[in-house]
Amino acid sequence: MEINAPVLEARQLRKVFGDRAAVDGVSLAVAAGETYGLLGPNGAGKTTTISIIAGLLRGDSGEVTVAGAPLDTKSVAAKAAIGLVPQDLALYPDLTARENLRFFGRLYGLAGEKLAARIQEVLEIIELPERADDRTSTYSGGMKRRLNIGIGLLHQPKLLILDEPTVGVDPQSRHAILASVERLSQEGLAVLYTTHYMEEAERLCDRVGIIDHGRIIAEGTRAELVALVGQRDRIRLKADGHLSEAATAAEKLEGVEEVTVESGGLHLIVSNARALLPRLLAIVGESGLGVDSVEVREPDLETVFLHLTGRALRDA
Repeated sequence: MEINAPVLEARQLRKVFGDRAAVDGVSLAVAAGETYGLLGPNGAGKTTTISIIAGLLRGDSGEVTVAGAPLDTKSVAAKAAIGLVPQDLALYPDLTARENLRFFGRLYGLAGEKLAARIQEVLEIIELPERADDRTSTYSGGMKRRLNIGIGLLHQPKLLILDEPTVGVDPQSRHAILASVERLSQEGLAVLYTTHYMEEAERLCDRVGIIDHGRIIAEGTRAELVALVGQRDRIRLKADGHLSEAATAAEKLEGVEEVTVESGGLHLIVSNARALLPRLLAIVGESGLGVDSVEVREPDLETVFLHLTGRALRDA
């Protein structure tokens, strides 16, 4: 995607608790229309970084700029450009969704017809117009999460910070949340997103920063991160026939890095499985190999994360 001028710029953020640097020189930027995923194990510094970026916690050093305005814990103008959706729900259960939105809207300085119109817009975005006048105590976990996001959108922020917004929700609500984030990004909103579900990062994030021990240890698009750690595609051919001859022929193809003959077929490590596969099947067929099935495994963000941190994201 084409990256525009950053809505969020964080430069060399640092925060020390006692003798431990929770955040140690973190820098990142998020542009309008971009979703940036901040991924890391528990205790890696994600929450502290987000707290500094949102102006909730003062860093020991470093700078944060939001929509061109410098931000710290006392910055009113810069904070007004941020919509923060925390992991913990911030709702009044005895109020309806509309009443919750009206209450928080007034805190944002909205009132009258403008507030009423914006509440209706947000209800449509989070797909809750039919339940708008029901108490939120009757809502499912997923509906509460969607309302939590709606509160963060009320004042039309330029940067939306979502801290694990799908934790504990049902599949239908999770899909609705992800679809909403995709639409908001397409409409030009800058999104900073944390999650413990790697498939969400794969689906939503234009770029990903992996944080560990308070530092960004890798950053880029999915393709850039995969290339950074030298991961390659793998192809398994379940086949019978002249395996050795087929392996020798396959090794000559450009893009094939390694071929192993194994029981029941071939295992190949290649640089671009999708582009290579038609030529591979043709040449092994000419070598007398009968292919019964093909399995292609492309490296994903989970593979990169495991390689860099030594832990799977969900176990982190």
